[in-house]
Amino acid sequence: MCYSAQIRADYTKLVREFGAAISLDEFAQLYAHDAGKQRPKTPKAMDDGFAGARTAQGQDIVAKIQQWHAEEMQALDEEIRVQSARRKQAEESLAHRPTQKARNDIRIAGNRVDRAQARLADLHRTGLLPRDSRIFPGVYAPVIVSEQGQRVIKPMRYQCRLPDKPARNDALYPGTYNARRDSLEAYWKNAFGHHHGVVVVQSFYEHVPRHALEQRSLAPGENPRNVVLEFRPQPPRDLLIACLWSEWEGPEGRLLSFAAITDAPPRDVAAAGHDRCIVPIRRENLDAWLNPDPQDLAALYRILDDREPVELDYAEAA
Repeated sequence: MCYSAQIRADYTKLVREFGAAISLDEFAQLYAHDAGKQRPKTPKAMDDGFAGARTAQGQDIVAKIQQWHAEEMQALDEEIRVQSARRKQAEESLAHRPTQKARNDIRIAGNRVDRAQARLADLHRTGLLPRDSRIFPGVYAPVIVSEQGQRVIKPMRYQCRLPDKPARNDALYPGTYNARRDSLEAYWKNAFGHHHGVVVVQSFYEHVPRHALEQRSLAPGENPRNVVLEFRPQPPRDLLIACLWSEWEGPEGRLLSFAAITDAPPRDVAAAGHDRCIVPIRRENLDAWLNPDPQDLAALYRILDDREPVELDYAEAA
């Protein structure tokens, strides 16, 4: 299962290359700062994509993002203050009488200070790093869908909650960020043939057993251990990953979310020891995929079969 990917979050490029319009209303709703609302999990590249917005609505989105940043920075400053005091107190205690509790407090407080300082640095940083475009389950990404035949970019959470499912299913079934091909007409039947999208990615990541990667059996007494591999197309280029999406409404509010379709892996992924892979579709099939005919599911399977031919290079993720 694909648990992470590096997305294309350059809105100018997405609009220019794919002729898609940005749904500013959906982005404004996502970033709206309401009392008691938790900050949506969004990659830095997706937030910073609105920098320099010229329209009033785009500038309003920037202001909303900055409001979230200011609130988070205040919380991080307080975390650093509290944990620094905790570490200092533990160091003083350790100087008088060594205890395991004091050592643990120094370690835990130090780790929390480091994490908070690293997050603060990310919020202040203006240049983008590759990790700023990376999404994980629960994180939002720009998804291209179709409305009345027009390609539209909307922000959606990477873990799909179908309309007939309760919110608690997110925790009960955490693997719903991927939709297996063999379950498209079962669990995903209300989305397959109805609500299709694509996410533009530059690379993706998979957990692979190290012994499978090394093409060997487990040694006697050896426990399985996973390694994270990053797969990149060669030559480097964008991939259009086939997705299903859903609009959910309930007491918790409204949610747009998506799942990436997975199928048997191509040769490069299988050679690395993984048995599933996301599906890149051809650009010439994009409109047919985004505007599905629920009465012709066979045509949709043909699009998934006629996938983008790509050579994948892989390496252990940093």
